[in-house]
Amino acid sequence: MRTLMPAGAAVLIAAIAAGVWWRGVDGRPPASPIAAVDLASGEALYQATCAACHGANREGAEDWQIPGPDGRLPPPPHDETGHTWHHGDALLFDYIKLGGAEALAQRGLVFDSGMPGFADALTDAEIGDILGYIKSTWPERERAVQAARTEAERTP
Repeated sequence: MRTLMPAGAAVLIAAIAAGVWWRGVDGRPPASPIAAVDLASGEALYQATCAACHGANREGAEDWQIPGPDGRLPPPPHDETGHTWHHGDALLFDYIKLGGAEALAQRGLVFDSGMPGFADALTDAEIGDILGYIKSTWPERERAVQAARTEAERTP
């Protein structure tokens, strides 16, 4: 039991630090959970992790706006024709990390998009790289709208 205490303390300290990072020292989330990104890594990770569902060119599934037999919408595009850019960084980050249902449930919404969580497969930095890559492909207008939504997430 004594050998586990240092490891347990390290986990607790890391969890507290992550909470401060995520909520910020002023109690609000940072302007973006996405720090400096590696676009090449983001593109490679997108191709390896996301492209099978969302398309190699971020085009989404065919008929992505029409629910399938299970009632879920197919994976949307992550290019400017989709709705990814309609959401701020915190929601997008949580959507990837926690999965759609959990990310929305934390915001008081009930909707199962079918998007799985990748917390066990991707680090926070890798998620940030993927989002950075996706965002880098959008036209300026969509990037500006998305940046404004990211800033609005900070407003209490």
